[in-house]
Amino acid sequence: MDLNTIWFLLVGILIIGYAILDGYDLGIGALHFFAKNERERRIHLNAIGPLWDGNEVWLLTGGGALFAAFPVVYATVFSGLYTALMLLLAALIFRAVAIEFRSKVEDSRWRSFWDYAFSIGSILPAVLLGIAFGNILRGLPLDQQGNYTGSFFGLLNPFSVLVGLVSLAAFTAHGAIFLAMKSDGELLKRLSALIPKLWLSFVALYLVASVTAVFTAPLLFDDSLSDPLFWILLLPLVGAMLYMPVAAKSGKFFRAFIASSVTIALMIGEAALSLFPRLVPSLTDVRYSLDIYNAASTPQTQTIMLIIALIGMPLVLLYTVYIHRVFRGQVILHEDSY
Repeated sequence: MDLNTIWFLLVGILIIGYAILDGYDLGIGALHFFAKNERERRIHLNAIGPLWDGNEVWLLTGGGALFAAFPVVYATVFSGLYTALMLLLAALIFRAVAIEFRSKVEDSRWRSFWDYAFSIGSILPAVLLGIAFGNILRGLPLDQQGNYTGSFFGLLNPFSVLVGLVSLAAFTAHGAIFLAMKSDGELLKRLSALIPKLWLSFVALYLVASVTAVFTAPLLFDDSLSDPLFWILLLPLVGAMLYMPVAAKSGKFFRAFIASSVTIALMIGEAALSLFPRLVPSLTDVRYSLDIYNAASTPQTQTIMLIIALIGMPLVLLYTVYIHRVFRGQVILHEDSY
């Protein structure tokens, strides 16, 4: 395995880590719209209050790894998707401010405003991340120098919007499972009934997107269907999809959360395997596609950054495990809570 492939795997692992971790707190933000009363809203916020900022470290680390290993892809994606990424960044900032500010003033209008900010600031990133991912799977209009030649509205094509809805549905179901582990009483009862419906919506959208991809992005299936690894990964993906509602129905929410996490990880893994070795296919001419070789930094840079990554990534992982262990269990509200 060469350095370029190792970096492809590392960037993929960081993206998967971000999708699993920030996925549940974005999902809880989407569910916040439907909270019945003030107690439920506070449970939503306190379920993720100590965790959400640590989860977003994975996004920053993934962006840094992409810049270090594949700077041409970083430049192309961040310039081509500039408006969408600025919207994403604004939503994440607004959401963070909402979490911190909402409980500072005892006023219903103040809290209602930040409730909307929190929900919209969670839904928008979930959809935009999916749209960005859908565009990369479908391919971007790139010229021979790897420059993006499309427009912002060109990103809102039907396939990418569909992938955006898949992303929102997956994160919302994932968030509902995590919230169930933090809840009790009436909220837990409603979540138990809601989770299978959310999961079914996600699975249905995922199947529609997969079928649509056959016609919209046939490049993804050129080599992957003959790759044994594609079918090896598909088996646990289907198994996790089927097991999640079974575990949730029997009240085993931790197991359901693991199944949901495995589903997200393998869903992204299958997509990455279909792309490999391409990173950004070109719609203009497949020869203009950016891959792990023509978009890579120098071997010296990759080697130095790999040493740093091998030291840093275990620390990020250990911190993530530690913080989730410290704040495990149901939410208990007190006067200092969010």
